[in-house]
Amino acid sequence: MARKTIEQRLAELDAQRASLKARLGKQERANDTRRKVLLGALVLHRLENGTDEEFARRLREWLKRELPGFLTRPGDKDLFDDLLAAAPATGEPAGSTGEAAS
Repeated sequence: MARKTIEQRLAELDAQRASLKARLGKQERANDTRRKVLLGALVLHRLENGTDEEFARRLREWLKRELPGFLTRPGDKDLFDDLLAAAPATGEPAGSTGEAAS
């Protein structure tokens, strides 16, 4: 059996390194996506099932302010129609509670 040259061994190591870097990048992207999904799930859970009504109200108001500027594609905006829909008329402008901001 012939021995591999140093150049062949280096080429194999370079290929292995590139493969490992690609796998690492894929894993990092998967972790990032999972974090985003879990964080979104927490926010939706708090909006739907939260026992702290004041927190849920403030979170909903914050999302109504922030999401329209964050979402750039019409399809993405459609996904959040339920959150971005106008609040029922209460006689006060949206976000106004009559209290000073803390």
